[in-house]
Amino acid sequence: MGPPQVQEVPAVTTTPQAVRRASPRTRPPAKKPTKASAREQAATDPAAALLPQTEPVRLLDPDGAPRPARADYPEPPVEALREMYRRMVVGRRFDTQATALTKQGRLAVYPSSRGQEACQVGAVLAVRDTDWVFPTYRESMALVSRGIDPVEVLTLLRGDWHCGYDPTRVHTAPQCTPLATQCVHAAGLAYGEAHQGRDTVALAFVGDGATSEGDFHEGVNFAAVFKAPVVFFVQNNKYAISVPLSRQTAAPSLAYKGVGYGVPSEQVDGNDPVAVLAVLTRAVAHARAGNGPYLVEAHTYRMEPHTNADDATRYRDGAEVDAWRDRDPVARLETYLRARGALDDAAVAAIAEQAEAYAADLRERMHTQPQVDPLSLFEHVYATPTPQLVEQRELVRAELAADREDDREGER
Repeated sequence: MGPPQVQEVPAVTTTPQAVRRASPRTRPPAKKPTKASAREQAATDPAAALLPQTEPVRLLDPDGAPRPARADYPEPPVEALREMYRRMVVGRRFDTQATALTKQGRLAVYPSSRGQEACQVGAVLAVRDTDWVFPTYRESMALVSRGIDPVEVLTLLRGDWHCGYDPTRVHTAPQCTPLATQCVHAAGLAYGEAHQGRDTVALAFVGDGATSEGDFHEGVNFAAVFKAPVVFFVQNNKYAISVPLSRQTAAPSLAYKGVGYGVPSEQVDGNDPVAVLAVLTRAVAHARAGNGPYLVEAHTYRMEPHTNADDATRYRDGAEVDAWRDRDPVARLETYLRARGALDDAAVAAIAEQAEAYAADLRERMHTQPQVDPLSLFEHVYATPTPQLVEQRELVRAELAADREDDREGER
């Protein structure tokens, strides 16, 4: 045999393809990445445009001092902020009066929203009267701020009709006790209104605990797919009854839940009335312009127990409550408006007097016990009652007749 044939080794090239095939040691050093602005990142990465800011939007410090102006969230007109303060004061007085009514036996239960006044009132001010609001059981303050008769608002909580007001007249759905089902309702109504060419936005109030429910995700996903004009407003008050936020999500913020569905989101200091109104105004404008839904998370706190039947001391301590008391949204806005010259002692006293009159009128009218018919439980359940419903109604009718007969026997 002859000597082995030596194959010619091709020359090493430096083409781009060769560089990509080269080992990490032979690759040219990578350029140091530069930090792109949020605007630049959003232009190249669609997902970046959906992300909320890493810190909640805040336009006022906790002591009421203004922070530097922001182009993305301009401050609302001072007249709107003054009206917001008035409604917050009246709303808080309504809330304390409703709490007192439970102790007097006039209400079966009442979920207070004390501490969440900026969220309750700001949300209502951000929408039009012709827009639709979908409240939870905690939104009584928002409903009276929307102009609904407080006695009608409290009808559900005193054991009368499920909804004491006419939803179609006030464009406000019945207060929703099951968690998150109002999200699906809001998405459906908003889609239907847009389909018919109506300029309507739906605002769905959501609690932090409700974001763990399937209805929340179904509502947000449906609204995103069909670009329904809905604002999902999550009031993160840190507890779902006694369950802390850490047991609800591992995400950096509840606002990030919108990203997975293609919904732009934002987070805001929920005890900063100026920021709440500014952020929600922008969210509503986004939905009204045909851009689809928007999700806003407000970081706030429920000062009172979940309801009057709850013992909050079992799952949170007084120091935590005191820390949030220093962030009081009503005092925060009052300080700011006084500094702007939009509020003085006389105006504050006049608003407080109006709030007291509002509470007194509510107290007087709630002393009248409603006359309820137990058989009305079976009305408006189905257009045509089912056999089971008819059977249940007749059982109740028989029990009522037996009770009346027993009363007559006792009087003889």
